Amino acid sequence: MTTEDDPSLTSADEPPLSKGALEKNQQIQGKMESCAAELSDVNETAKKEMAAGTALQQVESTLARSKSVENKVQECADDLHELNVVLAREVDTHEELNRELMETGRKLSTTQNILSKTQDDLAIAHEVGVEANALLMRSEEIHTELRRDITKGQVAEARLFEEKESLRITLSCIGDAVITTDISGKVTYLNLAAETMTGWTSQQAKGLPLPDVFHIVNSQTNESAPNPVERVLREKQPVGLVLHTLLTHRSATSFLIEDSATPIRDQHGDLIGAVLVFHDITHAQKMATQMTYQASHDALTGLINRHEFERRLEHALQTGKQDAKQHTLLYLDLDQFKIVNDTCSHLAGDELLRQLTSVLQTMLRSNDTLARLGGDEFGVLLESCPTEPALRMADLLRQTVQEFHFVWKNKVFQLGASIGLITFGNDKEELTDILRMAHAACHLAKDKGRNRVQIYTSENKELAQRHSEMEWVGRIQKALKEKRFVLYSQKILQLGNDVKNGNHYEMLLRMRDEEGTLVPPMAFIPAAERYGLMCRLDRWVIATAFAQYEGRHPPGSAMGTCAINLSAASICDENFHEFVVAQFDLYKVPPGGICFEITETSAIANLAQAAILIRKLKALGCRFSLDDFGSGMSSFTYLKHLPVDYLKIDGGFVKDMMDDPIDRAMVEAINHIGHVMHIETIAEFVENNAILEALRTMGVDYAQGYGVEKPRLSEFPILPSI
Repeated sequence: MTTEDDPSLTSADEPPLSKGALEKNQQIQGKMESCAAELSDVNETAKKEMAAGTALQQVESTLARSKSVENKVQECADDLHELNVVLAREVDTHEELNRELMETGRKLSTTQNILSKTQDDLAIAHEVGVEANALLMRSEEIHTELRRDITKGQVAEARLFEEKESLRITLSCIGDAVITTDISGKVTYLNLAAETMTGWTSQQAKGLPLPDVFHIVNSQTNESAPNPVERVLREKQPVGLVLHTLLTHRSATSFLIEDSATPIRDQHGDLIGAVLVFHDITHAQKMATQMTYQASHDALTGLINRHEFERRLEHALQTGKQDAKQHTLLYLDLDQFKIVNDTCSHLAGDELLRQLTSVLQTMLRSNDTLARLGGDEFGVLLESCPTEPALRMADLLRQTVQEFHFVWKNKVFQLGASIGLITFGNDKEELTDILRMAHAACHLAKDKGRNRVQIYTSENKELAQRHSEMEWVGRIQKALKEKRFVLYSQKILQLGNDVKNGNHYEMLLRMRDEEGTLVPPMAFIPAAERYGLMCRLDRWVIATAFAQYEGRHPPGSAMGTCAINLSAASICDENFHEFVVAQFDLYKVPPGGICFEITETSAIANLAQAAILIRKLKALGCRFSLDDFGSGMSSFTYLKHLPVDYLKIDGGFVKDMMDDPIDRAMVEAINHIGHVMHIETIAEFVENNAILEALRTMGVDYAQGYGVEKPRLSEFPILPSI
């Protein structure tokens, strides 16, 4: 209602506040409508945010708007209360105003209820937002942990891949063949070496039973060999192959192998398969067989050597004692063999020995033994053969040698054979006695005119005399006891321009007899070799030379080289290396100052033992020299098996090289071969300046002989007892 509808409202008698109250009321209603509209918008926004799960920050913003509306509503309520107080007295007379106030109050109440409900909803939304925010933060933590776990997993996976790749490359590169199987014995993997040895690729073999891929037999019986993996899976422990196992390739070729099989377990220790590792030993087996053969056979002729012959002779001696059987030993020495060597060179002599021994072999029975004892000396063991048939066999061999004609460069040579014969089989005989008596009979045959057979009998006075001449054993032992052995030294001169400091010399053994007269080494050395005394003599020389070393090389002086000869007996002595080490410790001699000399003949006759000893002593720092090199034309064949530092060129070539172009060529050839193999050379028997200068021109590294210096008595006579 307005004043235009009811003019009475503007009459003069109306209370002055009624119009103002009405306007105030209308203002309050306007505010209320504005609050209601804004509240409606807040309420609608809150519902949407709750339904959409809006972030906590947005919910809090809406709640702040609600608080603002609440403040405005409160202002309206305060204004309305104030208006009510003012108009309290006019309510009954102003019905329209009263109605409007009532409506305003109702709207205010409704607005307050809506506001309260909206605030409750917003409070719930806030709580939900808080929880949602907590969940969101936890979710972020979980995502962070997941990303960390994923990263760790990726790193672990990368490491696992690297390890697998490294293992794969390693297995493909190693020389040993590797096959893995599962717990049922089926192939899961072959490395490259296994593929090569079996003929199967890893892909082809995968899933096949192991015996289909790894087919093995016993090389001696040709029967199938046990499957090592099957045994591993059964016994759950490592196993190895039996000896003489032969692996058959897919193409039917075969290899001798050594192997081992081992169980594969998971992280819990449970068996999940097996791994088989094997390698080809065919070449190694051949080398071992060859080394064994070389240890028992003469390199030049292929006959058994002295060591093996003595072993067989000892066996025959023992069986003869047990079975009362008679056996016969023939000791054969060729006559005029030296003429062939001197006129046609050692090359011709070597060829003669090869041809002649082949002929002699055809004359013997299948159970007889022919051996080369050294040089042009041979032994024949006739088992179960008494004197009379043995004498016939000895004469047949003599005739065979006599009728043999050796041709070399249009020259024809005819030889003879002096043979000593002894029959043995009683309890009193010993190996050394039998050899010594047969040797004595052989020498007696030579003394009687050569090319004959001499039977040994204890009644023969001539043999008794020969026997007495061979009684060097007692004399040598007595000389050792009475300290009548002495050392001489001979200088070894360096020829090159780059002369190294330090003295180089060779120690030479001499013996004095009871009267003090010097006995030349060739008078007692053969007897010492024959009767097993060389080890004692070698040890005496080593101990004495070591004791004198410091006197020859005072502290502060340049280290020289002391050369010491070794016999074949020391080369084969299993305890010799230990003895040398003990002497180094005792005398504090630097190993680099010692050079051991071994003759070519003894080295080749004992090739396996010589190679082992050389390597052991070189490991200490010692050096080695191969003496009399070139005396046999098989020299170059075996040189590569002996890691020596020096070659001593055979003096037989050196002393005549100025007059004999062949000898000169041999010296040049040996020097050249030595240098190609990084081995220094030493020329022996240098008797004059002409030879010395010729050697220097050739490039030979060292010279030794009377033209350099004559042997002289050691200045430091320290004589240990051995």
